[in-house]
Amino acid sequence: MLSRIREEIAVVFERDPAARNAWEVVTCYPGFHALLVHRLAHWLWGVRFKWLARLVSHLGRFLTGIEIHPGAQIGRRFFIDHGMGVVIGETAEIGDDCTLYHGVTLGGTSWNKGKRHPTLGDGVVLGAGAKILGPITVGAGARVGSNAVVVKDVPAGATAIGIPARIIEKRQEHDGFSAYAVGSDMNDPISKAIHELIDHSVSTDRRLDEILSQLKKLGANCTEAAERDGFDANYLNKIVD
Repeated sequence: MLSRIREEIAVVFERDPAARNAWEVVTCYPGFHALLVHRLAHWLWGVRFKWLARLVSHLGRFLTGIEIHPGAQIGRRFFIDHGMGVVIGETAEIGDDCTLYHGVTLGGTSWNKGKRHPTLGDGVVLGAGAKILGPITVGAGARVGSNAVVVKDVPAGATAIGIPARIIEKRQEHDGFSAYAVGSDMNDPISKAIHELIDHSVSTDRRLDEILSQLKKLGANCTEAAERDGFDANYLNKIVD
């Protein structure tokens, strides 16, 4: 038991550069407190003291702002950074070495009994405010960006962002822990397409400016042509001058 607690403390130092010493982690980290409370509540749930398990879980929620149902299964070296507003449902399953940031929800989308919450593989990182909904699977090593809403499976090693979430990359090898599930190469394809259209529009305007300038040098009356075609002649005069 003590070795497991030391392991959970060591994880904080690995993933939070603000941690200075073990005493600070033990006394000031709500994610660590919530995990200890959950371990107790989960054990009580397993031996069928379910009301007591819910009561212990409720007290943990009151103290930490983190709600973990005692039925949830959580692996080793689990880390919740900041933690406020995290919600983990009853049938959620979380693998080893996973990281959650504040505001994350592992929620259900059905009132039916049985499996209705997500399953996270080993090494998953969920960014702040991410919502993983339903009995879906987030594969090992996957990342979910901040405020994403995931309603479909995420492949192992992939990154998902947006509402609803879409896959934007699939890593070929492990590239280390990524705070807030944000990588240096995480480009939203829609945003990228919009920026390319804007760049193309600017390039086209520059070419038109050059054409009008050359036409004026050749003696063409751009103002009359512009007025005939309904353009702002004053604007064209500013371009060619």
